[in-house]
Parts: sequence; structure tokens; C-alpha cells
Amino acid sequence: MDFQFTDAEEQFRAEVQQFLAGQLPADWADRAFVGEVDEEEREELAKRVTKQLAQREWLAMAWPKEYGGLDATHMQQLIYNEETAYTAMPGGGGMGVAWVGPAIMLYGTDEQKQRYLPRITGGDDVWCTLYSEPGAGSDLASLQTRAVRDGDEYVINGQKIWTSGGHLANMGWLAARTDPDAPKHRGISTFVVPMDAPGVTVRPLVNLAGEHNFNEVYFEDVRISAENLVGVENRGWYQVATALDFERSGVGSYASGRRNIERLVAAARVDPTLVQRSPAARYELADRWIELQVGFNIAYRIPYLQSQGTIPNHEASVSKLYGSELSQRIASTGMHLLGLDGQVVPGSPHAKLGGAFARQYMESVSSTIAAGTSEVQRNIIAQRGLGLPRG
Repeated sequence: MDFQFTDAEEQFRAEVQQFLAGQLPADWADRAFVGEVDEEEREELAKRVTKQLAQREWLAMAWPKEYGGLDATHMQQLIYNEETAYTAMPGGGGMGVAWVGPAIMLYGTDEQKQRYLPRITGGDDVWCTLYSEPGAGSDLASLQTRAVRDGDEYVINGQKIWTSGGHLANMGWLAARTDPDAPKHRGISTFVVPMDAPGVTVRPLVNLAGEHNFNEVYFEDVRISAENLVGVENRGWYQVATALDFERSGVGSYASGRRNIERLVAAARVDPTLVQRSPAARYELADRWIELQVGFNIAYRIPYLQSQGTIPNHEASVSKLYGSELSQRIASTGMHLLGLDGQVVPGSPHAKLGGAFARQYMESVSSTIAAGTSEVQRNIIAQRGLGLPRG
């Protein structure tokens, strides 16, 4: 493939950058990085940016025009994802655009498409994904949340965990077991669930950095219309697997990583004693920058394959695996460069870079677990990419 962008693509990148400069405060990315933005400010800005994106039809730009998109190229979507991640843009289409909408396009009825897709492209709904359970994370097919048909309704009982943004979402994309006697990869179905339905309880899970993004969600005799079933009953596993493929393009982690390395290099230039005290950190920074360029090439290859009519599967897992582990190495390099002061959390006058890398180091722990563990990614690469047998 040609790793250079065309003039038209670079022009589109400049257009995205101009939009972001007009929507985000000049100090937004740095304040967000050091944790100086409260949830109220973030949510207010997210809503405003999301509506502006919807007016430009950028919220789901790669979707077909018939569903409210722009039929944008895969490379345009990648450029958009890269630039918005680099600036830490709040808002956007999130899970609704990334995999819920595409799954509804593929498996939903015409009525479901008319009901849900315009609200996704219009920025009216915020979605969360209700997959993982206390006993079913990487082995998602072991999920036990039940959805039992009762006339024209399904009754849902069970628990989900690690639900990102569940406290902010008004809509949920649920995988539940509808046939407990079927083999575990069968008997699963997918549903649309209003998060304010009676019987739905959302409880916060605070992470190591003291932040609330994850949640646990309980379902107690939650009744939803049978019309909320998406696709064929008991075929949900295959729909979930397809929807997860939309999640793993990977360029966002490399864009964020580039911003973090730039911050570390700038800190070393302002305070030369950082490198003098830890000379090896200079070489670590060089290694991370080289690894980052490799990561971008991995990520760029995925939309290229899509543009050639190929569905990247193990390639997307390569990007997810490499990007997750690279984010941890960048965080470790930050700690080595900043020394003991780098471990001081935000709020202390002694914190280096506002204590941001102390938070980054703790947050990066989950990157090799969330959205599919590194072990799962390696299995996918081995089986689907290299053709190796199971077991």
C-alpha cells in the first residue's frame, strides 16, 4: 500500500483540524490530560460538539447516505478518528456510530433502522454496550444474563460489568442468553434496551485513578418489547462478533500516544535534568517514537484493506494488541523519565506534568484487558491470521 495521503485527504485533515480548533478551548487537551476538567464541563462540551458534528453529517460520516452518513472513504474516517483522538475531543458518535449502528444496518428490520439510526446520526442518543459479566469477559460466550420470551415481551434478568459510560447512556446494546440449553456460542440474542426501563440499576465502578467511567448494571425483571430484538433469535453471538470488528481500527490509541510522547519530549527540553538523571530515558523515548510509527502503519493498513474490499479481522487484532501494549510502554517511559516525582498524583505542587503520568500509568493497566484482552487478540491472530489450530 501507499502510506502517503493524497492531497484531498490532507485537505480533509486540515478541515477537521480547523473544526476542532473552533470547537475546543485552546487548552482543552492539556487540561483534560491532567484531570482539570470536571464531568459537568466535559459533558456540556461533548453535547455541543456532538450537535455540531451532526449538523456537518460528520458524526457517522462513513455510513451510507441512505442511513444519514456521507459515504466517506475509510481513509477519511481514519483521519477523523486520528485527529479527534489527538485533541481528546469529547463527544462524537461513540458506540452508537462505531458498532451499534452498523449492526442494526446489517441485522435490523426496516422499522428498527428508521427508529434508531437517525437518532444516532443526529447525536440524540448515547449508547453503552452491555456484554461483559462477572463470569464472562474474554470468554463472552459464557454470558448468563437471561432474556425470556413472555408473549410480546422479553423479561431480562442478570448482571453486566465494566460498562463504559453506562451512567451517561440512555440506550443499551445488550447481549443476553435466550436458549440456556444450546451450546454456549448459540442461544445468545442481541437487544436494544432503554437504560431508564424499570428494573435497570446502574452502579459506579471507580478505577485506580479515582475516575468513574466503568459501571456495573443490574437487570431485575426488566421487560422490553419483542420488537427490541435485533436480528434472528439465538444468532446473537455472530452479530456480536461482527459488531466487535467495527471497534478495533486502533488509530486512536496511536494518536493519543503521539500526544503523550510529545509531552514527555517537551518536558525534557524544559528541564534537562530529567535526562541527566536518567540517561536511559532518552533511548526509551526514541524507541517509543519508532514503535509509534510502526503502530500508525499498522492502523493505516486497516482502512486500506477495507478500501480494497477486504474485511480486516486478524489485522485489526494486531492493531489493538500492539496499541494497547504500546500505551503501557509509553506510560512506563513517562515514569522512568519523570522519576519519583512522576508518581505524585494531580493536586500536589510537586507533581510533574500536573501528575498526569501518574494517572496515565494507572489507567494504562486496563488497556490490555478492555475491548478484548491481549490473550484473546493473540488467539485471533494465531487462528484467523496464521491458520494455527485451536488448543
